[in-house]
Amino acid sequence: MDTSKHNLSTLFEQLGLPSGAKDIEEFVARHSPLPSEVAIQDAPFWSESQSHFLEEGLEEDSDWAEVIDELDAQMRH
Repeated sequence: MDTSKHNLSTLFEQLGLPSGAKDIEEFVARHSPLPSEVAIQDAPFWSESQSHFLEEGLEEDSDWAEVIDELDAQMRH
């Protein structure tokens, strides 16, 4: 059972992306704003496996859902 605390850094690690605060900030800046009609998991910059992970996390309301929503909110600004 995964008991680690989920935050943006651990989400980025899970997605196989650089996970430092500056890395996350640059990722958000590079890919924002995400159009309102595009679901976060359907954004074109994700790989198939990353997209699937995000979709599954949201659909199953997993422990990751809250931090995925946090990333989604940041990507909309």
